[in-house]
Amino acid sequence: MRISDTVAVITGAASGLGEAVARRLIADGAKGVLGLDVNEQRGQALAAELGDRFLYRHTDISSEDEVEAAVAAGSAAFGAPTAVIAAAGITGPGKLLGSHGPLSMERFDAVMQVNLYGTLHVYRAVAARMAASEPFDDGERGVLIAVASGAAFEGQVGQVAYSASKAALVGMTLPLARELAAHGIRVLTVAPGAFETPIYETVPQSVKEEMLDVFLFPKRLGRPAEFAGFIEELLVNPLHNGRTYRFDGGVYLPVQSGGRRS
Repeated sequence: MRISDTVAVITGAASGLGEAVARRLIADGAKGVLGLDVNEQRGQALAAELGDRFLYRHTDISSEDEVEAAVAAGSAAFGAPTAVIAAAGITGPGKLLGSHGPLSMERFDAVMQVNLYGTLHVYRAVAARMAASEPFDDGERGVLIAVASGAAFEGQVGQVAYSASKAALVGMTLPLARELAAHGIRVLTVAPGAFETPIYETVPQSVKEEMLDVFLFPKRLGRPAEFAGFIEELLVNPLHNGRTYRFDGGVYLPVQSGGRRS
């Protein structure tokens, strides 16, 4: 797939990794980018900066109806989507046996509704449009990319909901790739490590230093532009399919956050 042919739907597009991907695709000549996010202020500011090839829609991806309306708007503006980058997510920390009692099921459900159901809502809305579109020269119609986490593999204490939601994204990658191959649609998942995004701005420096101790190389947080570059590689190279890629500098998460083991 050429970037010039790309019509991307990006969730969590107003900040962090999603924003970095949106910027990269627009800079490299994408046909259009539909950015979904609940942060109205940041979303509108990004739209004003990136111009007519970026359409921001305030969207709660846990709502099937809101996702369908947003994807319909993006398709009307740019044509059928050719790519999804599902970068939106929430953490919802909590232990099964916490100091205030058992894990709140409302908290657990909220994480699953955004991280898992939200991704699937976007996949459903986009894949139907992809399958009905004209294929490119090699028969490809598009690619669906979920953003998971190292927590899908080494979930830390207090990450019951988050790890379960991210592991579910990994688990559905291969069956979807096998199913959608008949339509010329590829399916991938990326599990990034720690990146310089807003979620880490409030982390104390001492905690960051403990985190860096478990990194192999480089001994720093990832840069959003590096993540965006990897996503672009996945888009343009058709041999990427049915896989989950860890993108983390070789880090394995310790038992607890901050590098402490107990």
